[in-house]
Amino acid sequence: MPAIAAVRGALPRHRYPQHELTAALARVVGLDPGRTGVLERLHANAGVDTRHLALPLEDYEQATRDFGTANDAFIKVGTDLAEEAVTDALAAAGLRPQDVDLVVSTTVTGLAVPSLEARLMARLPFRPDLRRMPLVGLGCVGGAAGVARVREWLAGEPDGVAVLLAVELCSLTLQQDDGSTANLVASGLFGDGAAAVVMLGDSAAERHTLPGGAAPVQVVSSRSRMYADTAGAMGWDVGASGLRIVLGTEVPDLVREHVREDVDQHLGQHGLRRADIGWWVAHPGGPKVLQALAATLEVDDEALGVTWRSLRRIGNLSSVSVLHVLADTLADHPPAPGSHGLLMAMGPGFCLETVLLRAPAAQPEGAGSQPEAAG
Repeated sequence: MPAIAAVRGALPRHRYPQHELTAALARVVGLDPGRTGVLERLHANAGVDTRHLALPLEDYEQATRDFGTANDAFIKVGTDLAEEAVTDALAAAGLRPQDVDLVVSTTVTGLAVPSLEARLMARLPFRPDLRRMPLVGLGCVGGAAGVARVREWLAGEPDGVAVLLAVELCSLTLQQDDGSTANLVASGLFGDGAAAVVMLGDSAAERHTLPGGAAPVQVVSSRSRMYADTAGAMGWDVGASGLRIVLGTEVPDLVREHVREDVDQHLGQHGLRRADIGWWVAHPGGPKVLQALAATLEVDDEALGVTWRSLRRIGNLSSVSVLHVLADTLADHPPAPGSHGLLMAMGPGFCLETVLLRAPAAQPEGAGSQPEAAG
């Protein structure tokens, strides 16, 4: 079955503690001094300690004055981060740009035509027959849905090598002169970053040895779920000033109402139960969402510990976040050989995407050899 060969994230170099961002963003938003206490409480409750921003903090008043200026910054910084993430992920997989057959990109925080992965072709030596698939509008679910869609493509291309690229620069969507609760919450929760996932068809995975002799993580299956009459729960209102965030208070309730049944149905197709899942890779939607998720899945806090720590360290990166959580899981908390994991995220629609993963089986001592190209 298709497999994940490497996952790597990229973050902008501009990193700030939450309290510094709170003071600065109050000025950018033009918040009435009488409401600064509200902003401070919202930011303090976001579960975020530090975030990385696309631009220096002092540039945001100018950069977010209109959609065109913000989007120009999105294209420039987004392409730079995309190049870093893809380059690092391919190197970690022991592959070259020339080996790649398909690049799928996902973003919801800016608009680029040509799309970001097309712009990468001027920087990295991809083949001219590279297939591209930009996915726009998936929001926070994009990282999980992207892995699922690449898996489906590779199921029909067993010799294929594919890259999923996610880029989100949430800070550039900040709305000036907007004191709405949604805008204030977003200003304290979301950060910026990119991630890339290298995936292999099953024949390519069998033929290719990763650097160090490691084995790839298998992508067993995926499941998509849309919920009726929930389109207003999350998304963007698009206007003259750009992308104005929609964040409904009902999201934790939707998690509690639906996620357990949908996860159980997905796992049941493979004869599994939630108790059989050894590692959870969840999108860090925010403290209330994560608390609702832990309650409905009936897992303890540490089961989502990697997700909580990612939220504190870099904030919510929309589609990028779950891929950073996956990278952190594989690097810092390697799953037990042969164990199952579940990658999951929710997003506009309102929808849920779950992806069943399986860690590689234990390899005999002395296994492994020098890597050879899969493509």
